[in-house]
Amino acid sequence: MAQIFPKWTNQTPLLGLVGTLVGGGLATFALYWWGSPWHTDVGYKPKQPVPYSHKLHAGDMNMDCRYCHAYVERGPHGGVPSTQVCMNCHSQVKSDSPKLELVRKSWSEFKEGKADKSVPWVRIHKVPDFAFFNHSAHVGVGVGENRAAVGCETCHGRIDTMEEVKQVAPLSMAWCIDCHSDPAPNLRPVERLTAMGWKPDLNWTEKARHIATTLNPPGSLSQAARRTAEGKLETHATAGCSGCHR
Repeated sequence: MAQIFPKWTNQTPLLGLVGTLVGGGLATFALYWWGSPWHTDVGYKPKQPVPYSHKLHAGDMNMDCRYCHAYVERGPHGGVPSTQVCMNCHSQVKSDSPKLELVRKSWSEFKEGKADKSVPWVRIHKVPDFAFFNHSAHVGVGVGENRAAVGCETCHGRIDTMEEVKQVAPLSMAWCIDCHSDPAPNLRPVERLTAMGWKPDLNWTEKARHIATTLNPPGSLSQAARRTAEGKLETHATAGCSGCHR
């Protein structure tokens, strides 16, 4: 009796297994690579309701970030400026600009006692809801002579050069842990917190390395493994998962 299927069909199970492994591997790599925050989040630049230029305000006019983001040193959130903050200047400067129509309308309705009509700014930087991030814990770390800060530029980039703000860092867990494991390169004097383009000198580089040894941020891989005086390697928890996941 003639064979219905050719001999190569005997290899179908093997070919199916190889195809599954190769296809699964490619799918996993594609999801890992193109699904990473480096691709999904970095570069996010939504259109804002008012064409506010950070380049003009933070760059050309050298306004301090904390004038608008007033809570960055006092709490978990940096804060979004209220209409009143905008009108502190724009009640006199560019008071008739058509670009500020929404700001003037918001201010007018507020003065009339109507419901909150704040400018609906679109949020750009956001960590997942299951992760807790506190701005004040980052812009001021250490105590006394070991006091330092993580500058605004570290996470938000050169805001002073952006006409429209975009996200420049992935704000992912791996990205955070990299800094927590080696914070020294991102530390700067507290008084240089908002300075854009700041570069450390050799003295500060050495001091930052020392300050980093006094910190114990959650998830620090460099602090997890320590040697005792006898040279024995021990593993320690670094504030535990609850430091960020509360």
